[in-house]
Amino acid sequence: MARLEYRWLDEKNGYPVLFYYDHINQDEVSLRFACDYLVKGHVVYEKTSCAALPGCYVIYVKRSTDEQAVDYNHTASTRWGNIQLELREYKEGTMTYPLVHTYYFKDDDEALLYLQSDYLVLDGREWEKTSAEVDEDRRVYVYYARPTL
Repeated sequence: MARLEYRWLDEKNGYPVLFYYDHINQDEVSLRFACDYLVKGHVVYEKTSCAALPGCYVIYVKRSTDEQAVDYNHTASTRWGNIQLELREYKEGTMTYPLVHTYYFKDDDEALLYLQSDYLVLDGREWEKTSAEVDEDRRVYVYYARPTL
């Protein structure tokens, strides 16, 4: 088990800790390192960088000025024992991204490979990643993408 901290990107104030997790496994830390955004408490934070420090992993964030948390009506129900990854279609100029598919993984490593992929293929259609987030409010990872054709 590891310690993970989300720290505010504020050099003047010594990078204060916003959130921390004392008993988090390294696989989940890896999944979170692969995300561009964190949604927590209906606030969107943008990752600026990650660090591996002695005894602690750190994700530095700032509040996103471009993104807002969205309450999705069409969210698959959480399945205990699974990692849930939503594929959502990114559309420029909108704040609502349609759900295309929900993946369920029992293995952290497989979920991480999907989350880190630049492209996913679903039903013969290729999707190019625009960003990824961990949405703690809904307990889901989200892969935003646009179709390549």
